Amino acid sequence: MDLRKLKTLIDLVAESDIAELEVTEGESKVRIVKSSALPQNQMVMMQPQAIPQYSTAAAAAPVAAPAAAAPAAAAEPTGHIVKSPMVGTFYRSSAPGASAFVEVGQSVKEGDTLCIIEAMKLLNEIDADKTGTITQILVENGQPVEFGQPLFVIG
Repeated sequence: MDLRKLKTLIDLVAESDIAELEVTEGESKVRIVKSSALPQNQMVMMQPQAIPQYSTAAAAAPVAAPAAAAPAAAAEPTGHIVKSPMVGTFYRSSAPGASAFVEVGQSVKEGDTLCIIEAMKLLNEIDADKTGTITQILVENGQPVEFGQPLFVIG
Protein backbone atom coordinates (compact mmCIF):
# COMPACT_ATOMS: atom_id res chain seq x y z
CA MET A 1 0.00 0.00 0.00
CA ASP A 2 1.55 3.30 -0.99
CA LEU A 3 1.87 6.34 1.26
CA ARG A 4 -0.73 8.40 -0.66
CA LYS A 5 -3.39 5.77 -0.01
CA LEU A 6 -2.33 5.55 3.63
CA LYS A 7 -2.51 9.34 4.04
CA THR A 8 -5.98 9.35 2.45
CA LEU A 9 -7.15 6.68 4.90
CA ILE A 10 -5.75 8.61 7.87
CA ASP A 11 -7.51 11.78 6.68
CA LEU A 12 -10.74 9.82 6.26
CA VAL A 13 -10.60 8.59 9.85
CA ALA A 14 -9.60 12.02 11.18
CA GLU A 15 -12.45 13.84 9.43
CA SER A 16 -15.21 11.35 10.20
CA ASP A 17 -16.93 9.76 13.17
CA ILE A 18 -15.19 6.47 12.37
CA ALA A 19 -13.35 5.18 15.46
CA GLU A 20 -11.50 2.35 13.71
CA LEU A 21 -10.68 1.38 10.14
CA GLU A 22 -9.06 -1.83 8.93
CA VAL A 23 -8.09 -2.28 5.28
CA THR A 24 -6.67 -5.39 3.62
CA GLU A 25 -5.05 -5.03 0.23
CA GLY A 26 -3.50 -8.23 -1.06
CA GLU A 27 -1.40 -9.55 1.79
CA SER A 28 -0.97 -6.10 3.40
CA LYS A 29 -3.19 -5.18 6.30
CA VAL A 30 -3.46 -1.72 7.91
CA ARG A 31 -5.50 -0.81 10.98
CA ILE A 32 -6.08 2.82 12.01
CA VAL A 33 -7.68 3.50 15.39
CA LYS A 34 -8.79 6.91 16.64
CA SER A 35 -8.20 6.95 20.40
CA SER A 36 -10.63 8.89 22.60
CA ALA A 37 -7.75 9.62 25.02
CA LEU A 38 -6.05 11.75 22.35
CA PRO A 39 -7.26 15.12 21.12
CA GLN A 40 -9.77 14.89 18.26
CA ASN A 41 -7.23 15.68 15.52
CA GLN A 42 -4.75 12.98 16.56
CA MET A 43 -5.05 9.27 16.02
CA VAL A 44 -3.31 6.00 16.67
CA MET A 45 -1.69 4.22 13.75
CA MET A 46 -1.01 0.53 14.08
CA GLN A 47 1.90 -1.01 12.17
CA PRO A 48 0.88 -3.21 9.24
CA GLN A 49 0.74 -6.82 10.32
CA ALA A 50 3.50 -9.16 9.23
CA ILE A 51 3.40 -9.90 5.53
CA PRO A 52 4.50 -13.47 4.80
CA GLN A 53 6.85 -12.56 1.93
CA TYR A 54 10.05 -13.82 3.51
CA SER A 55 11.38 -17.25 4.29
CA THR A 56 10.11 -19.40 7.15
CA ALA A 57 13.43 -18.98 8.97
CA ALA A 58 12.94 -15.21 9.04
CA ALA A 59 9.31 -15.62 10.08
CA ALA A 60 10.29 -17.78 13.05
CA ALA A 61 12.54 -15.08 14.51
CA PRO A 62 9.73 -12.66 15.56
CA VAL A 63 8.03 -15.50 17.45
CA ALA A 64 11.03 -15.79 19.77
CA ALA A 65 11.04 -12.05 20.60
CA PRO A 66 7.77 -12.04 22.63
CA ALA A 67 9.03 -14.99 24.67
CA ALA A 68 12.17 -13.03 25.53
CA ALA A 69 10.10 -9.96 26.45
CA ALA A 70 7.96 -11.94 28.91
CA PRO A 71 10.56 -11.97 31.73
CA ALA A 72 10.99 -8.18 31.39
CA ALA A 73 7.22 -7.71 31.73
CA ALA A 74 7.27 -9.69 34.98
CA ALA A 75 9.71 -7.15 36.44
CA GLU A 76 7.46 -4.16 35.72
CA PRO A 77 7.99 -1.25 38.10
CA THR A 78 5.34 -0.41 40.68
CA GLY A 79 3.19 2.64 40.16
CA HIS A 80 1.01 3.93 37.35
CA ILE A 81 2.54 3.14 33.96
CA VAL A 82 2.00 5.52 31.05
CA LYS A 83 2.07 3.49 27.85
CA SER A 84 2.61 4.57 24.26
CA PRO A 85 -0.70 5.04 22.44
CA MET A 86 1.01 4.57 19.05
CA VAL A 87 4.03 3.40 17.12
CA GLY A 88 6.61 6.11 16.51
CA THR A 89 9.75 7.83 17.75
CA PHE A 90 9.94 9.01 21.38
CA TYR A 91 11.21 12.52 22.16
CA ARG A 92 11.60 13.96 25.66
CA SER A 93 11.62 17.60 24.49
CA SER A 94 9.91 19.75 21.87
CA ALA A 95 13.14 20.43 19.95
CA PRO A 96 16.76 19.26 19.93
CA GLY A 97 18.62 21.09 22.69
CA ALA A 98 15.42 22.15 24.49
CA SER A 99 14.84 21.08 28.08
CA ALA A 100 12.90 17.85 28.62
CA PHE A 101 9.18 18.06 29.37
CA VAL A 102 9.65 16.03 32.58
CA GLU A 103 12.49 14.62 34.70
CA VAL A 104 12.59 11.83 37.29
CA GLY A 105 11.33 13.19 40.61
CA GLN A 106 9.23 15.93 39.00
CA SER A 107 5.59 16.29 40.01
CA VAL A 108 3.04 16.20 37.19
CA LYS A 109 -0.66 16.91 37.02
CA GLU A 110 -3.16 15.11 34.84
CA GLY A 111 -2.94 16.69 31.39
CA ASP A 112 0.72 17.80 31.64
CA THR A 113 2.78 16.96 28.56
CA LEU A 114 5.25 14.14 29.23
CA CYS A 115 6.81 13.62 25.79
CA ILE A 116 6.24 13.71 22.06
CA ILE A 117 5.87 10.71 19.79
CA GLU A 118 6.51 11.35 16.12
CA ALA A 119 4.50 9.13 13.81
CA MET A 120 4.50 9.68 10.04
CA LYS A 121 5.87 13.22 10.38
CA LEU A 122 3.13 14.15 12.88
CA LEU A 123 4.20 15.22 16.37
CA ASN A 124 1.80 13.87 19.01
CA GLU A 125 2.03 15.18 22.57
CA ILE A 126 1.55 12.47 25.17
CA ASP A 127 -0.06 13.81 28.34
CA ALA A 128 -0.09 12.48 31.89
CA ASP A 129 -3.30 10.61 32.62
CA LYS A 130 -2.72 10.72 36.37
CA THR A 131 -1.38 13.21 38.91
CA GLY A 132 1.78 12.15 40.75
CA THR A 133 5.58 12.13 40.60
CA ILE A 134 7.66 10.74 37.74
CA THR A 135 9.57 7.82 39.31
CA GLN A 136 11.04 6.35 36.11
CA ILE A 137 11.52 7.21 32.46
CA LEU A 138 11.67 3.90 30.63
CA VAL A 139 12.61 5.07 27.10
CA GLU A 140 15.66 6.90 25.77
CA ASN A 141 15.30 10.07 23.70
CA GLY A 142 15.03 9.33 19.96
CA GLN A 143 14.24 5.63 20.51
CA PRO A 144 11.47 3.97 18.48
CA VAL A 145 8.48 2.85 20.55
CA GLU A 146 5.71 0.34 19.94
CA PHE A 147 2.00 0.57 20.69
CA GLY A 148 1.43 -0.21 24.38
CA GLN A 149 5.12 0.06 25.32
CA PRO A 150 5.66 1.49 28.84
CA LEU A 151 7.13 5.02 28.71
CA PHE A 152 6.89 6.47 32.23
CA VAL A 153 6.08 5.38 35.76
CA ILE A 154 4.10 7.83 37.88
CA GLY A 155 4.18 7.17 41.61
